[in-house]
Amino acid sequence: MSYVMVFGAGVTGQAVTSVLSGEGLDVVVVDDEATLSTGSGASIDSASPGAVTVVRAPSAEQLKHLIERASQVVVSPGVPPSHLVHKLAGDKLTSEIALARSRLKVPLVAITGTNGKTTVVTLVTRMLAESGMHVQAAGNIGTPLISVDSSLLDVVVAELSSFQLATTPNLAPDVGAWLNFQPDHLDWHKDIDDYRLSKARMWEGIEAESVVVANACDQIVMAEARRAESTGASLVTWGGTHGMWHRAGDMLLSPDGEELLPVHSLYRSMPHDVDNALAAMAIAINAGASIEGCVKGLLQFRGLPHRVESIADYNGVKYIDDSKSTTPSSTAVAIAGIGETYGQGRIVLIAGGRSKGLDLGILRDYADFLKSVVAIGESGREVESAMSDMCPVTLASSMKDAVVVATRLADNPGVVLLSPACSSYDWYKSYAQRGDDFRMCVEEIMRNGGTL
Repeated sequence: MSYVMVFGAGVTGQAVTSVLSGEGLDVVVVDDEATLSTGSGASIDSASPGAVTVVRAPSAEQLKHLIERASQVVVSPGVPPSHLVHKLAGDKLTSEIALARSRLKVPLVAITGTNGKTTVVTLVTRMLAESGMHVQAAGNIGTPLISVDSSLLDVVVAELSSFQLATTPNLAPDVGAWLNFQPDHLDWHKDIDDYRLSKARMWEGIEAESVVVANACDQIVMAEARRAESTGASLVTWGGTHGMWHRAGDMLLSPDGEELLPVHSLYRSMPHDVDNALAAMAIAINAGASIEGCVKGLLQFRGLPHRVESIADYNGVKYIDDSKSTTPSSTAVAIAGIGETYGQGRIVLIAGGRSKGLDLGILRDYADFLKSVVAIGESGREVESAMSDMCPVTLASSMKDAVVVATRLADNPGVVLLSPACSSYDWYKSYAQRGDDFRMCVEEIMRNGGTL
């Protein structure tokens, strides 16, 4: 008896199992965990036309035998390429994204990038909705792509990570956008080139009638975009003063020079906010949105939680939650953007967590904007080593301790910025939990008159 093997029983694995078994296919779900928690369990345990079998913590020999009998092996994106399943699966290996792509009945807008993916996906989805289209966001933003019922939609907008793209050949999106490229996930990818190649799969299999949207200011992205363009796809660029969609002074402009809206009318207009706005418009227009819908979507947007989110003002100090910044490059963007507003030496940075194998030294280039650094988490000493000769660094043993120290050090006017440049998985289950803890500590500071 042949079956589809689903490796990984998390959110993605459950979604794949639900769809495939619902279509009458037999599914074997395999997970390394001996005690398997599957949330509600509905996707794995509910009755479906296809049989579902769960195998927990198989030996290497058992895994090999299971793969030999499978027609396909669907590996969840969280399973690193070093795992034995990747080696054993060979040509049978596929991804949830690949399965979902083959089932979509409407155009696919796919968006990747090191930074800004979720914000741009959210903006594009709003712009399309404001243009009167039926649209749903999916992928790395939350809902698995395979769970989307596209029968009542006009378009699907998918956020795709390098993990998802790495095992997805010939994605061929109708509109495919790559926002930027900076080192990331080197604890998962074998090296920076492997990370780049995974991102470049965004445009693999692109067709002549498709649209490639690329950041004109990113040389790596543009090099890959030119390769995709050579297949006959249309290339649309954004960013800087030379992208097709660009900024001129205080105005955002379309490719034909039409003035769209002034930058100062955006809720927040730091450089990365302007970049996100331009990217979103370039993508949305090519997916069918109207200029009016794009402008309305931008003017209504107030940002997303834990992304340079202002959470409090107290005694002349602004507290900003940027917990989503888990790479040095994204933290550098936050420091630069805030520093342009407040000037040099006004930011007390809270940084650290679990290292992703990235160079924290790039933060040194932004030290003029920093008054001090409070280092937290497993990488606290690494932060200290990278920054201590550029500005004062204090080690903190908890978020509460970090907020107390940062509050004491901050000037009026000044900023306390949580922008960790590292993952959250040393002290927290997610970047959101880390940001929420930061907010709670700040609120307690305010209630208690500056102490905790």
